[in-house]
Amino acid sequence: MKYYLIAGERSGDLHGSHLINELKLQDTAAEIRCWGGDLMEQAGGSLVVHYKDLSFMGIWEVFTNLLTIKKYLDFCKKDLLEYQPDVVVLIDYPGFNLRIAEYAHKSQFKVCYFISPKLWAWNRKRAAKIKRHVDQMYTILPFEKQFYQQYEYQVNYVGNPLVDTINNFHTPPDFTHTLQTGSRPVIAVLPGSRRQEIKHMLEVMLALVPEFPQCKFVVAAVDNIPAEFYCEARRLKEVAIVTNKAYELLSVASVAVVTSGTASLETALFDVPQVVCYKTSWLTYWIGRVLIKVPYLSLVNLIARQMVVPELIQREFHKAKIAKHLTELLGESPALKTQQAGYRKVKMLLGNKKASKETAKLIVDFLQSAKQPSAY
Repeated sequence: MKYYLIAGERSGDLHGSHLINELKLQDTAAEIRCWGGDLMEQAGGSLVVHYKDLSFMGIWEVFTNLLTIKKYLDFCKKDLLEYQPDVVVLIDYPGFNLRIAEYAHKSQFKVCYFISPKLWAWNRKRAAKIKRHVDQMYTILPFEKQFYQQYEYQVNYVGNPLVDTINNFHTPPDFTHTLQTGSRPVIAVLPGSRRQEIKHMLEVMLALVPEFPQCKFVVAAVDNIPAEFYCEARRLKEVAIVTNKAYELLSVASVAVVTSGTASLETALFDVPQVVCYKTSWLTYWIGRVLIKVPYLSLVNLIARQMVVPELIQREFHKAKIAKHLTELLGESPALKTQQAGYRKVKMLLGNKKASKETAKLIVDFLQSAKQPSAY
């Protein structure tokens, strides 16, 4: 079978690489062409476009890059027609992938979607389009199945891929030594994986350093962001930086300051107490306030359906409030016990399914059943 996978972000590259590995186990003759990153290429996908070229975030940022996005959309459509895959597998990245889903469906390609767009947060009307254009939807958040049932659309909850990844993770034995922490508690700083996030978040997070002289601050950097974005952190002698080692960092951290996104769930799965933060441009924030219809921002709180971790958003995101929460979490406080209980609930709700294996099997079974001759 010929598979065409599209991921447009760092996390999608990680999940896409695991999916490629499982597809090759399920279908030994699999031929895979992909949009993604280094991990998907290393897993055996033939890389067409790297996600670094597609990493636009926020309403204003997307608007200012519309011509670039259109160029890639047009190229993708042309490439699909030339490659003629048996199935198009879309991985998250809704702004781009929902347009490709519509085009691929109209071009009579099979369409599968791994990691549902967050329609439950905003633009719920898109559910009707997904029902029309996506043959199979594989969700990774347990409440999404119930959400789609409102639209009489049956989807598959395949488990969350982070659970399997983190359960299989082992910290290198010399990692703590390289941080030179001594006996000090480690405060993990996760400012995000996109330029706009780091621009808005990192400066305030680093302002916390003088408030906690008894701790070692370590910033989780990523290699798809230019080094100059971390200059402020490099100037501080009390701060260490690790690149592409967020899991290693979380495995030794006492607490964390985390930009809202996938990282908040990863932090919870490592059982690290956290403060979730978010700040964006005022235009993006103002439009988001009008459109977004969920009670919480972080995935941890959304899955638990209660306030497990504090959320400091926009004006609330400042040094004094972050410091207050971190101080509580570094001690044996009620806030710490609330997070620990909430983390247990989140893990129970996510379950122990192996998401990539489950998804690959469903895709291969779907393709095989589609090729079966009709009994009539």
